[in-house]
Amino acid sequence: MSTSVENWRQRQPRAFGATRGERALRWVGGAAFILWLLWSFWLFEITPQRLWNGLSGLATIVRLMVPPSPGAMWLDILKGMAESVAMAFLGTFIAALIALPLSFMGARNVVTATLLRFSVRRFFDGIRGVDQLIWALAYVRAVGLGPLAGVLAIITSDLAVLAKLYSEAIENADRRQADGILASGGSRLQAIRYGILPQVLPVMIAQALYFFESNTRSAAILGVVGAGGIGLQIAERIKVRHWDEVAFIIMLMVLTVAAIDYLSGKLRKRLIGRRDGSAVI
Repeated sequence: MSTSVENWRQRQPRAFGATRGERALRWVGGAAFILWLLWSFWLFEITPQRLWNGLSGLATIVRLMVPPSPGAMWLDILKGMAESVAMAFLGTFIAALIALPLSFMGARNVVTATLLRFSVRRFFDGIRGVDQLIWALAYVRAVGLGPLAGVLAIITSDLAVLAKLYSEAIENADRRQADGILASGGSRLQAIRYGILPQVLPVMIAQALYFFESNTRSAAILGVVGAGGIGLQIAERIKVRHWDEVAFIIMLMVLTVAAIDYLSGKLRKRLIGRRDGSAVI
């Protein structure tokens, strides 16, 4: 019996668990990970005392936030929130329009020229490699303070991401519809318009609406660096320690994002399709 087990162990060693070498490698990898984690804690000076002091300070700030209050400058807060929503909408809308033709240029089932497609894809990677906040800082220096810098930052950062997502959706589209249009004498442009675009347009709309919701939150951060919007109102009140007004702005942001999410869901159902699967577009 033992001879039979040994024979099977030699034939199928993984069926009997990890080998000694694999177990040793796992122990070495685990020890290396723990050492790297401890080194990271030491490098960033993460200590229990520092964490406790930070939590104590955060608890004090939370107490000062209650009850939230709009303060005397509540009109400025509403104006800043409206600017943030407008920045997010305009930036997302323009980015989606620019990303649409670029996405077809980056899809391998549309553009067969490898060099052109590779260049477009690397262009997407280069733009996506720079964070939205960095673009905002650059545009603030270029065009000055205000919402224009925020809109340009949103357009620049989103067009590359949307173009990449749109390209992947186009590549996953069913080719039979486009091939049927080409076989019946249609042009390549007609094959794209009537064979591919109707398939991927619902995905594109859903992604653009999600980016609009996400950019409404991002616009608050852009305002901190001078790109307009509600972020400037938050930064000013944090400087003077008006935490009750900061809490009011945060609540206003949460309600605004929730409203946008609700309206986006309704719009998706209206544009993309009904429950029975029939599309309006």
